[in-house]
Amino acid sequence: SSGINAEYGDIIVAPYNAVLFMNQGKEHMDASVMFDNEALFNISCNNLNIEKPSFSNINQLIAQTISSVTAPVRFPGTLNTDITQIQTNLIPYPRLKYLVATHAPFVAREKLSHEQLTVADITKSCFIPSNQLLTYDQGSGKIISCSLLYRGYFSLADVNKAIEKVKKSKAIGMVDWLQSNLKIGITHKATVDYGDLVASDRAACLLANTTAVRGVWSRLLRKYDVMYASRAFVHWFVGVGMEKNEFACASYELETLVKDYQDLEEIEDSADSEDSDEC
Repeated sequence: SSGINAEYGDIIVAPYNAVLFMNQGKEHMDASVMFDNEALFNISCNNLNIEKPSFSNINQLIAQTISSVTAPVRFPGTLNTDITQIQTNLIPYPRLKYLVATHAPFVAREKLSHEQLTVADITKSCFIPSNQLLTYDQGSGKIISCSLLYRGYFSLADVNKAIEKVKKSKAIGMVDWLQSNLKIGITHKATVDYGDLVASDRAACLLANTTAVRGVWSRLLRKYDVMYASRAFVHWFVGVGMEKNEFACASYELETLVKDYQDLEEIEDSADSEDSDEC
């Protein structure tokens, strides 16, 4: 789902669209990779040096990321994984199926030839906020599970070393109650030139399920509730067949989702506290 941040779109009812979609779509999808215009615009401006990004530029970033997610299904590799395996590893509970993504490198054409990125550099970049395709605060939650999907020729030994280095740096917070919560995949097919995106010999995509997304939902819910409190624009939706009670139901469902993530965080905090008491 895209367009969560209404400040970078041209649709005034974007909060309605996003929340109502969440409510209607939850029964019809196994997983959802989330993007928002703010993060995508920032990558286009800051990483790719595009002064005025178009929606074509934005769509290229999304397409490149999803292409990396599906690459293990389409091309041979050292550690291939299919979509079902990715879904099984990333979604511990049926309702918590909303994933965040990062992709690296996103580098401007004039810089790519001068940058020699190591396996460690690429891996670390996947956990850097400037490469996030969704605007959220990493530090406000913990990663439940994640998959690192590499493209190009990577040594498995180098990948394992890079991941251990990231873990030891404490750059990422991961829940303690799930032991094997980071999976990797390596596909030999590198990325290709696509619009303003330049092909890279090696790249990686991170998909993560993190409790930090509750901040995204809370921010969206506030915008939704402010509009709905005055019943602004509701008549347009009712006029095409929606029931008025669907607005209240959608708000309640999103509140419940935020609480689900909050409860999971409290379980983690409680476990940490018990460990401290035992010590």
